[in-house]
Amino acid sequence: MTARIIDGRAIASDLRTRIATQVATLGYRPGLAVVLVGDDPASKVYVRSKDRAAAQVGITARTIYLPADTTEAALLAQVAALNADPEIDGILVQMPLPAQIRVDAVLDAIDPAKDVDGLTPVSAGRLLAGRASLQPCTPRGVMHLLAETDLAGMRAVVLGRSVLVGKPMAALLTNAHATVTIAHSRTRDLADECRRADLVVAAIGRAEMIRGDWIKPGAIVIDVGINRLGDGRLVGDVAYAEALPIASAITPVPGGVGPMTIACLLENTVTAAIARRQLAAA
Repeated sequence: MTARIIDGRAIASDLRTRIATQVATLGYRPGLAVVLVGDDPASKVYVRSKDRAAAQVGITARTIYLPADTTEAALLAQVAALNADPEIDGILVQMPLPAQIRVDAVLDAIDPAKDVDGLTPVSAGRLLAGRASLQPCTPRGVMHLLAETDLAGMRAVVLGRSVLVGKPMAALLTNAHATVTIAHSRTRDLADECRRADLVVAAIGRAEMIRGDWIKPGAIVIDVGINRLGDGRLVGDVAYAEALPIASAITPVPGGVGPMTIACLLENTVTAAIARRQLAAA
């Protein structure tokens, strides 16, 4: 048996096409603001990709570049201005932030109605409660990849407990009626936890840590990790070649989960724009 390859690029392309079609019917252009503090090269590349993707679907993207020595107060003032700007429907403050700025303070300051990264306490609470919310983009992207899978009753293990991926991923799977275990670096016998799972979502941040013999035959493997090796190759958290003949379906790295993240950011922006304008018209 060779696993079915879950093509994130194709699924993300289809989602962007649907978003562009939806935006064309709105009569206005949703607005997305991205704030980048500092000169992190990877963040700059990612932000440029977001700008291009937004333009392709008809979203107006505004990127605000702030120097690395920006104070927390100055960033919070910028967020407050975007909260008040009627042309902005979505706000994303790019992580990581410089050491002098508290991430929690920034997330607390973002208007939950414009929280297209799905990371404010209000968004997280609504997700945990199973209520409609703007969801973190990567976990939402994973759910799109699993859209044709009946998750009800499935035993799932999420490797990683970050607020960006692991915890919201577990909540989304639970809301879809899966039986979910969150595992992490302190989990005893991590390999055994994986071997019991029908679905493995790996977001632990260690290159090829999940070996092929950790995978239950026929399981679905979603690899959120992206790690650059010394030779320049990008690999996931799963030893792909080892898992390929064991799993029933698997995401590659690159080309699996990654393309879904930006597509879901665009989806969240449109959702936020529609909700805000409906509320204003009520």
